[in-house]
Amino acid sequence: MKKIVPLTNVGLLAGALDRALQRPVGLPGLVVTYGPSGWGKSVAAEFAANLHRAYYVECRDTWSKKAFLQAVLRDMAMIPARTLSEMVDQVAEQLSLSGRPLIVDDVQYLLDKAAANILTDIYNASQGTLVLIGEERVPSSLAKLERLHNRVLEWVPAQPASLGDVRQLAHATYPDLQIADDLLADLQRAVRGCLRRVAVNLYRVHTEAQALCVDAIDLATWGKRGWFTGEAPARRTA
Repeated sequence: MKKIVPLTNVGLLAGALDRALQRPVGLPGLVVTYGPSGWGKSVAAEFAANLHRAYYVECRDTWSKKAFLQAVLRDMAMIPARTLSEMVDQVAEQLSLSGRPLIVDDVQYLLDKAAANILTDIYNASQGTLVLIGEERVPSSLAKLERLHNRVLEWVPAQPASLGDVRQLAHATYPDLQIADDLLADLQRAVRGCLRRVAVNLYRVHTEAQALCVDAIDLATWGKRGWFTGEAPARRTA
Protein backbone atom coordinates (compact mmCIF):
# COMPACT_ATOMS: atom_id res chain seq x y z
CA MET A 1 0.00 0.00 0.00
CA LYS A 2 1.23 3.49 -0.84
CA LYS A 3 2.36 5.48 2.18
CA ILE A 4 0.30 8.63 2.71
CA VAL A 5 2.14 11.52 4.35
CA PRO A 6 0.03 13.21 7.09
CA LEU A 7 -0.05 16.66 5.51
CA THR A 8 -2.36 19.54 6.48
CA ASN A 9 -5.32 18.62 4.26
CA VAL A 10 -5.07 14.97 5.25
CA GLY A 11 -5.52 15.92 8.89
CA LEU A 12 -8.29 18.43 8.22
CA LEU A 13 -10.46 15.97 6.30
CA ALA A 14 -9.77 13.05 8.63
CA GLY A 15 -10.80 15.18 11.62
CA ALA A 16 -13.97 16.45 9.95
CA LEU A 17 -15.02 12.95 8.95
CA ASP A 18 -14.39 11.65 12.46
CA ARG A 19 -16.60 14.40 13.91
CA ALA A 20 -19.34 13.65 11.38
CA LEU A 21 -19.35 9.97 12.27
CA GLN A 22 -19.69 10.85 15.96
CA ARG A 23 -22.35 13.54 15.51
CA PRO A 24 -25.45 13.51 17.73
CA VAL A 25 -28.64 12.06 16.32
CA GLY A 26 -30.57 14.63 14.32
CA LEU A 27 -27.61 16.56 12.95
CA PRO A 28 -26.94 16.51 9.19
CA GLY A 29 -24.16 14.27 7.91
CA LEU A 30 -22.53 15.91 4.90
CA VAL A 31 -18.89 17.00 4.93
CA VAL A 32 -17.72 19.12 1.98
CA THR A 33 -14.07 19.78 1.17
CA TYR A 34 -13.14 21.96 -1.77
CA GLY A 35 -10.22 23.79 -3.32
CA PRO A 36 -8.03 24.15 -6.40
CA SER A 37 -6.77 21.16 -8.34
CA GLY A 38 -3.46 19.82 -7.10
CA TRP A 39 -3.86 20.78 -3.44
CA GLY A 40 -3.97 17.19 -2.19
CA LYS A 41 -7.72 16.70 -1.69
CA SER A 42 -7.78 13.24 -3.27
CA VAL A 43 -4.79 12.14 -1.18
CA ALA A 44 -6.68 13.30 1.91
CA ALA A 45 -9.74 11.39 0.72
CA GLU A 46 -7.70 8.22 0.25
CA PHE A 47 -6.34 8.49 3.79
CA ALA A 48 -9.81 9.12 5.24
CA ALA A 49 -11.25 6.22 3.25
CA ASN A 50 -8.61 3.84 4.58
CA LEU A 51 -8.96 5.14 8.14
CA HIS A 52 -12.75 4.76 8.28
CA ARG A 53 -13.24 1.94 5.74
CA ALA A 54 -15.27 4.34 3.64
CA TYR A 55 -16.83 3.55 0.30
CA TYR A 56 -15.12 5.68 -2.33
CA VAL A 57 -15.96 6.77 -5.86
CA GLU A 58 -14.25 9.25 -8.14
CA CYS A 59 -16.77 10.87 -10.49
CA ARG A 60 -16.31 11.43 -14.20
CA ASP A 61 -17.68 14.14 -16.41
CA THR A 62 -19.53 11.62 -18.59
CA TRP A 63 -21.38 9.94 -15.74
CA SER A 64 -25.16 9.80 -15.58
CA LYS A 65 -27.17 8.96 -12.45
CA LYS A 66 -27.07 5.32 -13.45
CA ALA A 67 -23.30 5.29 -13.99
CA PHE A 68 -22.73 6.93 -10.61
CA LEU A 69 -24.95 4.46 -8.75
CA GLN A 70 -23.35 1.52 -10.53
CA ALA A 71 -19.89 2.75 -9.50
CA VAL A 72 -20.96 3.08 -5.85
CA LEU A 73 -22.52 -0.38 -5.83
CA ARG A 74 -19.42 -1.81 -7.48
CA ASP A 75 -17.32 -0.42 -4.62
CA MET A 76 -19.82 -1.95 -2.21
CA ALA A 77 -19.39 -5.31 -4.01
CA MET A 78 -23.11 -5.41 -4.79
CA ILE A 79 -24.94 -6.31 -8.00
CA PRO A 80 -26.94 -3.29 -9.20
CA ALA A 81 -30.71 -3.63 -9.36
CA ARG A 82 -32.61 -2.87 -12.55
CA THR A 83 -34.02 0.60 -11.81
CA LEU A 84 -32.51 3.81 -10.45
CA SER A 85 -34.93 3.82 -7.54
CA GLU A 86 -33.92 0.31 -6.54
CA MET A 87 -30.23 1.16 -6.82
CA VAL A 88 -30.68 4.19 -4.54
CA ASP A 89 -32.36 1.91 -2.01
CA GLN A 90 -29.47 -0.56 -2.26
CA VAL A 91 -26.87 2.14 -1.61
CA ALA A 92 -28.86 3.71 1.21
CA GLU A 93 -29.51 0.39 2.93
CA GLN A 94 -25.84 -0.57 2.78
CA LEU A 95 -24.78 2.78 4.26
CA SER A 96 -27.33 2.40 7.05
CA LEU A 97 -26.44 -1.19 7.88
CA SER A 98 -22.66 -0.80 7.67
CA GLY A 99 -22.35 2.61 9.32
CA ARG A 100 -19.54 3.33 6.85
CA PRO A 101 -19.25 6.72 5.12
CA LEU A 102 -19.41 7.33 1.38
CA ILE A 103 -16.74 9.58 -0.14
CA VAL A 104 -17.58 11.15 -3.50
CA ASP A 105 -14.51 12.69 -5.16
CA ASP A 106 -14.68 15.16 -8.06
CA VAL A 107 -18.29 15.78 -7.07
CA GLN A 108 -18.47 18.89 -9.28
CA TYR A 109 -19.21 16.56 -12.19
CA LEU A 110 -22.46 15.55 -10.48
CA LEU A 111 -23.38 18.97 -9.11
CA ASP A 112 -23.25 20.48 -12.57
CA LYS A 113 -25.98 18.13 -13.76
CA ALA A 114 -29.43 16.94 -12.75
CA ALA A 115 -27.60 13.91 -11.34
CA ALA A 116 -26.91 15.95 -8.18
CA ASN A 117 -30.35 15.08 -6.80
CA ILE A 118 -29.25 11.47 -6.48
CA LEU A 119 -26.98 12.53 -3.60
CA THR A 120 -29.93 14.04 -1.77
CA ASP A 121 -31.95 10.86 -2.29
CA ILE A 122 -29.12 8.70 -0.94
CA TYR A 123 -28.66 10.89 2.12
CA ASN A 124 -32.39 11.15 2.90
CA ALA A 125 -32.85 7.39 2.59
CA SER A 126 -29.77 6.46 4.64
CA GLN A 127 -29.16 9.37 7.05
CA GLY A 128 -25.55 8.27 6.68
CA THR A 129 -22.29 10.18 6.41
CA LEU A 130 -21.37 11.53 2.98
CA VAL A 131 -18.13 13.33 2.11
CA LEU A 132 -18.24 15.48 -1.03
CA ILE A 133 -14.89 16.54 -2.49
CA GLY A 134 -14.41 18.89 -5.37
CA GLU A 135 -13.00 22.05 -6.88
CA GLU A 136 -13.45 25.67 -5.79
CA ARG A 137 -16.86 26.10 -7.38
CA VAL A 138 -18.45 23.33 -5.29
CA PRO A 139 -19.84 25.64 -2.54
CA SER A 140 -21.58 27.90 -5.10
CA SER A 141 -22.92 24.84 -6.94
CA LEU A 142 -24.29 23.41 -3.69
CA ALA A 143 -25.91 26.73 -2.81
CA LYS A 144 -28.20 26.23 -5.82
CA LEU A 145 -29.32 22.87 -4.41
CA GLU A 146 -31.00 23.87 -1.16
CA ARG A 147 -32.15 20.35 -0.24
CA LEU A 148 -28.52 19.20 -0.29
CA HIS A 149 -26.91 22.43 0.88
CA ASN A 150 -28.80 22.52 4.18
CA ARG A 151 -27.57 19.03 5.07
CA VAL A 152 -23.93 20.12 5.31
CA LEU A 153 -22.47 19.60 8.78
CA GLU A 154 -18.99 20.94 8.07
CA TRP A 155 -17.17 22.81 5.30
CA VAL A 156 -13.48 21.97 4.92
CA PRO A 157 -11.67 24.36 2.57
CA ALA A 158 -8.42 22.81 1.34
CA GLN A 159 -5.26 24.66 2.35
CA PRO A 160 -2.21 25.37 0.17
CA ALA A 161 0.89 23.37 1.01
CA SER A 162 2.80 24.98 3.86
CA LEU A 163 6.55 24.87 4.29
CA GLY A 164 5.97 22.15 6.86
CA ASP A 165 4.02 20.12 4.30
CA VAL A 166 6.77 20.53 1.71
CA ARG A 167 9.38 19.51 4.28
CA GLN A 168 7.42 16.40 5.32
CA LEU A 169 6.80 15.38 1.72
CA ALA A 170 10.47 15.81 0.81
CA HIS A 171 11.63 13.74 3.77
CA ALA A 172 9.07 10.99 3.18
CA THR A 173 9.72 10.77 -0.55
CA TYR A 174 13.50 11.16 -0.61
CA PRO A 175 14.74 10.25 2.89
CA ASP A 176 18.35 9.87 1.74
CA LEU A 177 18.54 13.42 0.37
CA GLN A 178 18.92 16.43 2.66
CA ILE A 179 17.07 19.36 1.10
CA ALA A 180 17.72 22.65 2.85
CA ASP A 181 14.84 24.77 4.12
CA ASP A 182 15.84 27.73 1.95
CA LEU A 183 15.38 25.59 -1.15
CA LEU A 184 12.07 24.15 0.09
CA ALA A 185 10.78 27.62 0.98
CA ASP A 186 11.69 28.94 -2.47
CA LEU A 187 9.84 26.01 -4.05
CA GLN A 188 6.79 26.52 -1.85
CA ARG A 189 6.56 30.18 -2.86
CA ALA A 190 7.08 29.46 -6.56
CA VAL A 191 4.28 26.88 -6.87
CA ARG A 192 1.91 28.85 -4.59
CA GLY A 193 1.16 25.86 -2.41
CA CYS A 194 0.16 23.43 -5.19
CA LEU A 195 1.09 20.08 -3.72
CA ARG A 196 1.15 18.29 -7.07
CA ARG A 197 3.74 20.72 -8.41
CA VAL A 198 5.71 20.40 -5.19
CA ALA A 199 5.97 16.66 -5.89
CA VAL A 200 7.03 17.25 -9.51
CA ASN A 201 9.74 19.69 -8.46
CA LEU A 202 11.02 17.51 -5.62
CA TYR A 203 11.60 14.82 -8.21
CA ARG A 204 13.59 17.34 -10.25
CA VAL A 205 15.66 18.22 -7.18
CA HIS A 206 16.30 14.53 -6.50
CA THR A 207 17.33 13.90 -10.12
CA GLU A 208 19.67 16.89 -10.12
CA ALA A 209 21.24 15.82 -6.82
CA GLN A 210 21.91 12.40 -8.32
CA ALA A 211 23.55 14.03 -11.35
CA LEU A 212 25.73 16.13 -9.04
CA CYS A 213 26.53 13.07 -6.88
CA VAL A 214 25.51 14.88 -3.68
CA ASP A 215 23.33 13.80 -0.75
CA ALA A 216 22.50 17.37 0.33
CA ILE A 217 21.33 20.35 -1.67
CA ASP A 218 20.44 23.96 -0.86
CA LEU A 219 19.24 27.03 -2.74
CA ALA A 220 22.75 28.14 -3.65
CA THR A 221 23.50 24.73 -5.19
CA TRP A 222 20.19 24.74 -7.05
CA GLY A 223 21.09 28.13 -8.47
CA LYS A 224 19.06 29.47 -11.36
CA ARG A 225 17.54 26.18 -12.49
CA GLY A 226 14.11 27.52 -11.64
CA TRP A 227 10.89 25.65 -10.90
CA PHE A 228 8.16 23.98 -12.90
CA THR A 229 5.07 26.09 -12.21
CA GLY A 230 2.79 24.80 -14.93
CA GLU A 231 3.50 27.64 -17.34
CA ALA A 232 4.76 26.68 -20.80
CA PRO A 233 8.25 27.94 -21.59
CA ALA A 234 8.54 30.96 -23.85
CA ARG A 235 9.17 30.27 -27.51
CA ARG A 236 12.81 30.60 -28.43
CA THR A 237 13.60 33.17 -31.10
CA ALA A 238 16.43 32.94 -33.56
